Amino acid sequence: MNYRLSEIAVMTNGTVVGEDAVITGVTKDSRTAAAGEMFIALKGERFDAHDFVAQAAQAGAAAAMVERKVDADIPQLIVKDVRLALGDMAREHCKKSGAVKVAVTGSTGKTTTRDIVASVLAAHYKNVLKTQGNYNNDIGLPFTVLGLEDSHDAAVIEMGMNHFGEIEYLTNIVHPDIAVITNVGTAHIENLGSREGILKAKCEIFDGMKKDGLKILNGDNDMLATVKAENTYFFSVKENGGDIYASDIQSRGLKGISCTINAAVNGQKVSFHADIPLPGLHMVSNALAAAAVGLNCGLSCDEVARGIADFTPTSGRMDIIEANGLTVIDGAYNANPDSMAASLAVLKQAEGFKCAILGDMLELGGHSDKMHEQVAARTDGIDLVIAVGEHSKRIYENTPAKALWFENTDALLSELSQKALIPEGASVLVKASHSMGFKKIVEKLTAR
Repeated sequence: MNYRLSEIAVMTNGTVVGEDAVITGVTKDSRTAAAGEMFIALKGERFDAHDFVAQAAQAGAAAAMVERKVDADIPQLIVKDVRLALGDMAREHCKKSGAVKVAVTGSTGKTTTRDIVASVLAAHYKNVLKTQGNYNNDIGLPFTVLGLEDSHDAAVIEMGMNHFGEIEYLTNIVHPDIAVITNVGTAHIENLGSREGILKAKCEIFDGMKKDGLKILNGDNDMLATVKAENTYFFSVKENGGDIYASDIQSRGLKGISCTINAAVNGQKVSFHADIPLPGLHMVSNALAAAAVGLNCGLSCDEVARGIADFTPTSGRMDIIEANGLTVIDGAYNANPDSMAASLAVLKQAEGFKCAILGDMLELGGHSDKMHEQVAARTDGIDLVIAVGEHSKRIYENTPAKALWFENTDALLSELSQKALIPEGASVLVKASHSMGFKKIVEKLTAR
């Protein structure tokens, strides 16, 4: 990035106060603002970053984007709404990039799919940008997009949402060439009312696409299978189930899963072997989505297979950690009924004693009791279920497995410090919504 503040003022319909500084980056952290960066003074329900503009100036920031002039010795770009102006700036910056832009969304699996898509594209392109961490919302996505440089050949942008209109806003910043929807499940059903509502919200991703953009959809998902749109390309784990599909699926336990990928691309049929380094049938689905992107971008079968084999997941998305005589499956970052079901299916592939530490799934509204009970029904074959949290008491009460229940995460951590609840050699799944703080459980189990 390299703009004059006056150029950004045109992008955002803002007004420059002070010198016309040169901007080479953006930041929302006043403590680490660096030379050339513009500090974005965002406001929230409990904070107002306008209070930290002076601190950003002292740290070395070149300018600040604000909604009102503040008393700080720094050039300021005054805009009507900082959040929207940030989006406007990102949109205009994105238009200047010649990179192939791939947008990924879905109720579950979007982060892992994002990572596999980026790994596949990196087997061919020299410089691939991808969303980092959870920068997939109306604040994080613009920061990601503003990281696009002339050297980037491709960008893989994750789009999250929990209300109508959010993905529509994001896709109109990126204007993707390709959109991937992993599935339509029940995540955020409290806000969207029904799975039909979730489908509608996810399909907002089409609104900002290039006119001839390719829509890559999960043909195994009952909701996505109903989508009628131009330039659709369906993937499936069922033989002959889509434009790209898997056959000869072979589980390697917790070490991963392999399959043959079969596809039709531009009238040509191809087939090749793929080794996926994480276990579970859902990982085959994610790999197929990535393969669909790669093949439709002109990658060879060898490049796609290499990219799939080389991918590493973002922390907390089903990392498998061996420590202290345990094999810990870290799903602590987030959870909903669909990802819970997939994670339990992975645990069941483990050998020996199997333990599931399951916590509350949030944002389910009036569906919560029923959906926690449905998770409980999927724990057959598990040797020990440890349920944590108010909502997860439904799992404890309905599981067919031997079970324990703890009121909160700290109560379980205390018990783990005093007793050997889990036998040596066990495989342990740790999964809950992020706010349950289950990362502390993973750290406790794997501490050396």
